[in-house]
Amino acid sequence: MTTALNTIAENGSTGRIAVLHPPRAGPQYSDAAAASPVRVLVADGQALVRAGFRLLLEADPRITVVGEAASGEEAVVLADRLRPDVALIDARLPGLDSVEATGKIFSASGVEVMLLTTSEDDARIFAALRAGASGLLLKDTEPAELVQAVELLARGEPLLSPPLARRLIAELASRPEPSSPSPDLVDELTAREREVVTLVALGLSNDDIAERLVVSPATAKTHVSRSMVKLHAHDRAKLVVFAYEAGLVVPRADAAASETPTLSLSA
Repeated sequence: MTTALNTIAENGSTGRIAVLHPPRAGPQYSDAAAASPVRVLVADGQALVRAGFRLLLEADPRITVVGEAASGEEAVVLADRLRPDVALIDARLPGLDSVEATGKIFSASGVEVMLLTTSEDDARIFAALRAGASGLLLKDTEPAELVQAVELLARGEPLLSPPLARRLIAELASRPEPSSPSPDLVDELTAREREVVTLVALGLSNDDIAERLVVSPATAKTHVSRSMVKLHAHDRAKLVVFAYEAGLVVPRADAAASETPTLSLSA
């Protein structure tokens, strides 16, 4: 399926992202997961910041910081040498640009890259998606949410914080004539699957969707997975794009001038 995200990702790999929500109480982890801590590489130009991330992350017994990088070049070298599960990279990393470092890390070792950015870094956000970033978080993310994000990313659940998801929609909405999905493709979705795709585009996690629809998390995950298969969407980001292009969600007119536009369900 050709989408606006494919245009954003031109000349590079598309980012594989979903949306982060506040952690829920009492998550369950298997003994196997507990026996294999998530291995994290921290890359930031400031030693005190790196030390802070190490203390924060290693306060969780399921995470261990295996290395620290002070520049983009060092991040690339350490990612290739250490092969962490997640590379946590500051968007303003000294030396080699963080987006270029992301691309090198992803292409060379397949390490999941989590980029920490600011809401003003729109160009960097989309460049990071092109480079292959798996997660994008704002720097003002709560510590508990950062820990949760690292753990989820290591389990193959890409992440995008809700404000950044709204900015993605705003970027898509700013394009003069967004492409429209094939009617046949839309018709393949059941009514429930359309509802689920809409909720994904509004930033809901599988657990949130389950709560909203009063179904089990497993059922919600199944609906999301089936929708992705039917729409030939390899990640949740493409579900966001599809929902926008199909008119399932639209940016609210009164949010056009807002820094963080909101979304509304289409009629």
